[in-house]
Amino acid sequence: MFEKLTTFIREARVELKKVNWPTKQQTINYTAVVIGLSVAVGIFLGGLDYVFREIVLKSL
Repeated sequence: MFEKLTTFIREARVELKKVNWPTKQQTINYTAVVIGLSVAVGIFLGGLDYVFREIVLKSL
């Protein structure tokens, strides 16, 4: 059991060295894109909610 765990950890370290990690600037850019898209989708859905609410309230 201990031998399998040691082998797994050793292989995991080898694989992690092969990963192409993003630079700090890329991480900042990707984060900004995600936040921007989240805000845009939130505004869009909020707008739809407002329009449908107005339609329902006027039909009552």
